[in-house]
Amino acid sequence: MIQLNPRDHRPINEQIQDGLRRLILSGVLEQGDKMPSVRQLAASLAINPNTIQRAYAQLEAEGYLESYPGKGSFVAPSVETKAHRRQELLEELDRTVEELVQLGMTRQELAARLEKEGEKR
Repeated sequence: MIQLNPRDHRPINEQIQDGLRRLILSGVLEQGDKMPSVRQLAASLAINPNTIQRAYAQLEAEGYLESYPGKGSFVAPSVETKAHRRQELLEELDRTVEELVQLGMTRQELAARLEKEGEKR
């Protein structure tokens, strides 16, 4: 389900968030699917349950998950989730592009990079 990389510079909860986002956006986890409990996922990944709780809380704040007391966490409706995440990523891209331009990257270099990424799909 989720692969954790001990050599990754990101904290484990961020790796979990990214892994779950990918599973949701790719359709592996669909709207309404019940997520493993915090304890179940922590046991399967051999990590502290607090780490899973932080990841779930962040994904809920981003609109990927919905939690119901006594029932658990579920994958949120995808249309809202995708639109929200797309907007967040575009804002992050704008900031990144602005910094790259300030560092001397040309429009042609940026366009070539986007074209290269588009060809991978």
